[in-house]
Amino acid sequence: MELNRKVAPPVKDAIDFDYILPEIQEKQLDNGIALYWLNAGVQDVAEIDWVFPAGIWYEAGEGVAQAVSALLKNGTSKLNARQINEALEYYGASLKVNTGNDFSTVSLHCLCKHLPEILPVVFEILTDAVFPEDELEIFKTNSIQRLMVNLKQCEFVANQKIDALIFGMQHPYGRYSKKEILESLNREKLLQHYRLSYVMSRVKIFMAGNVSENEVNLVNNIFGKFQLAKAEEQILHYALPDFKQVKEKIINDAEGVQGAIRIGSNFANRKHPDYSPMVVLNTLFGGYFGSRLMSNIREDKGYTYGIYSAIAPYVNGGSLIIQTEAGRDVLEAAVKEVYHEMDKLRSEPIPEEELLLVKNYLLGNLLGDLDGPFSILQRWRTLIINGFTREYFENNIRIYKTVSAAELQALACKYYLPERFHEVVVV
Repeated sequence: MELNRKVAPPVKDAIDFDYILPEIQEKQLDNGIALYWLNAGVQDVAEIDWVFPAGIWYEAGEGVAQAVSALLKNGTSKLNARQINEALEYYGASLKVNTGNDFSTVSLHCLCKHLPEILPVVFEILTDAVFPEDELEIFKTNSIQRLMVNLKQCEFVANQKIDALIFGMQHPYGRYSKKEILESLNREKLLQHYRLSYVMSRVKIFMAGNVSENEVNLVNNIFGKFQLAKAEEQILHYALPDFKQVKEKIINDAEGVQGAIRIGSNFANRKHPDYSPMVVLNTLFGGYFGSRLMSNIREDKGYTYGIYSAIAPYVNGGSLIIQTEAGRDVLEAAVKEVYHEMDKLRSEPIPEEELLLVKNYLLGNLLGDLDGPFSILQRWRTLIINGFTREYFENNIRIYKTVSAAELQALACKYYLPERFHEVVVV
């Protein structure tokens, strides 16, 4: 067919596409551990993640979950920290432990050909960590020094305070580090959390890269051949405090020229029907560089270099927080403009052109985030540990494409009410 260059090709919206998340394969290891794996990519590399319900939500004492995360690979009954690090470095492997509010994730990146040598080391760390006293003392000293430095920074103090106001200081999501908490850490507390939460009968393993049944069998031979100890499910409940709006100004540095603003409220988790459309609305409000908050407070007023609004979803709740740093002399004006933009979202329909731009941004970002096997694995990991299937991902795409200006205005009237928000200004 000859191309007619006198006729322009049809113009299509960027949101007019269909994307199916590549299928992930599931296998039960011989002892029942769930392994999810994705064969993708051409480089001889693999990522393996071990995800435990071992976050702050599950800690028996404050500060314990983060301490266990930091010291997990600092010694077993057979290997000390130096030997573990040398074994990983010899094979060019990276092993990182990250603990959040709900989960702890141990992530391994390495060449596939080195998995036979590295996986036994990881297995020993996950089943036989001992948390040596000398390593714990070093951790405590370093953490206290780091905390003392951070407490001089307005943004650090503001982040601590807003979470405590939203969730309450006794709630796992509202806790924050204190010197006395770090000083009280001991080896018995860490071992208790490790034995209760890093339990192989509750782990989920995720693997992606240029992997095949050979790598699956290798994981099974190391992690699927031992008998799982029975573990009681930890059913924990923490109530949110009764809401009473707080507007607080904290003097942190009398000589400082800049302050931090945090305006936040409690919000739902991913399972709430308002969550996905609120992602669209929040992006328009303050979730990307072209947002209304950025256009007004940065571009027009010049009060700040950047201002953002973010939704943080957890398993047992979430938050909606607006954050920025600005000069001391414009802090009150910046706060006023945030509420002004909330009012506009409630009272004025969103122009279709602006809404289309935000939808294009969201969907383009989504496609960019799924470039490569490790990014796809992270998407699947988020779905699976939160109890979702691929249909949830596809439904989100549908919502991003079809949500209307009227629906978003109704959400603004529901959630962007100034009386719902706590306000912290730290100078």
